[in-house]
Amino acid sequence: MTTTQLNVVNKHLNFPTVSLMEPASSRYIQIAAEVDLNPIPLFLWSSPRKRKLLADCKNWCAQLKQDLNLISADVFKAALRPPGQGEFVKERPDKVHIARFDVAVLIEASSDEVVKQVQEHPAYQEMEKAIKSAASYTHIITASNTRRIGPVDHTRQGVFLFNYFFADDTAQNLAVWNYTAGWFEAETGLDNSTVLLPSNAEGSQYNIINHCRWDGWSDILPSLIFKKSFHSYVLDNFYANKVAALPILYHLA
Repeated sequence: MTTTQLNVVNKHLNFPTVSLMEPASSRYIQIAAEVDLNPIPLFLWSSPRKRKLLADCKNWCAQLKQDLNLISADVFKAALRPPGQGEFVKERPDKVHIARFDVAVLIEASSDEVVKQVQEHPAYQEMEKAIKSAASYTHIITASNTRRIGPVDHTRQGVFLFNYFFADDTAQNLAVWNYTAGWFEAETGLDNSTVLLPSNAEGSQYNIINHCRWDGWSDILPSLIFKKSFHSYVLDNFYANKVAALPILYHLA
């Protein structure tokens, strides 16, 4: 990380500072996979292979949660790639994998030791093998929580975001995330978010991955589509700080 100097554009726009709480002490495994490649933003169809994979992953996650007393272990099915990718990624076509992950798994554990136990568990090893076999591309990381608005509720259905951020500099990425996250609180009613920081930066395509939840589509989509400040306040500041967001919205599988 080379700098934390934030380059602010459109300074006439003024949104509240994001409300942050202490990061969780948890450790995470996030698996993202491209199973049914889809050139359009809507994930309208699931192959029999993907339906079986999702069902199997849910069973494996339930077994892991029971055997290892995990905080959570959940499977997500992509629904939509929303507006928000921005322009910076177009300038780095050979540097980042454009996220089109239609299957995701997030495991939350109490410590690095428990993460290691997960990775050594036969159910996890079966799950990882099955995902890699079914997918054309997989991205697997362990991570810590570096920023948090609030815990993400996985106990009920909703619209879940995994936003895969690519940036020239991770500190810059976090600084502009801090600056723009208040827009989502003010304009979409967001009251939760867990920002994942990969444990091994060199092993990850993405500098950070933001995870959060809304109750329904009407909470998030109209703001992304119709509010001009999403572009002028959020996306323009991402671009000015050499950051690209690659968002995907999911449901619990």
